[in-house]
Amino acid sequence: MLVRTTARDGIRRSTAAARGLRATAVALLAAAALASCTQGGPQDAAPATAAPSAAPADNTDDTDQAEPAASEAAEEPALSAEPAPEAVRDAFATLQATLGDTCTPGAGDCAYFLGRVTRELTELDEAMRADPKGPGHFKQPLADMKALFTKLGTDRSTPRLEKHFSAIVGTRDGINTWMQDHPDDYR
Repeated sequence: MLVRTTARDGIRRSTAAARGLRATAVALLAAAALASCTQGGPQDAAPATAAPSAAPADNTDDTDQAEPAASEAAEEPALSAEPAPEAVRDAFATLQATLGDTCTPGAGDCAYFLGRVTRELTELDEAMRADPKGPGHFKQPLADMKALFTKLGTDRSTPRLEKHFSAIVGTRDGINTWMQDHPDDYR
């Protein structure tokens, strides 16, 4: 019985050591990947890869905590200071997806459609204002959206949106026409 218990303890210790080494390797790989994605050059990457410390091989509590911490660090996206240039393209694509849709004001089928078009216009407005080309490049569509948003005000209820159905759909269609004349902004 003593031999079996001693053998089990040895297996447990070697399993814990392997888990500790695996956790350390995962932490180092995650740190290296994160450093290569977020650092400006090779001189900045060296301190970031040296930061993780090895977990003690015989302490399973630290090992269990190291694996989730390493996976959380690897999953965390790096935030950039300025928006990606494709933000306008993506926002325009979602607005374009509404081109084949419509509704009948007063019939009760407009709540989703008008809410969606208004939301897509709002997101396109934000993307155009944040685009590296600057709001001056998108002068006409931004002016059209500003006029619409002024007309709508803060009340975005279904009756209010249905009242301005023509203005909402007209703004969407006008922006689509403008964007078709500026393919470099969405391709």
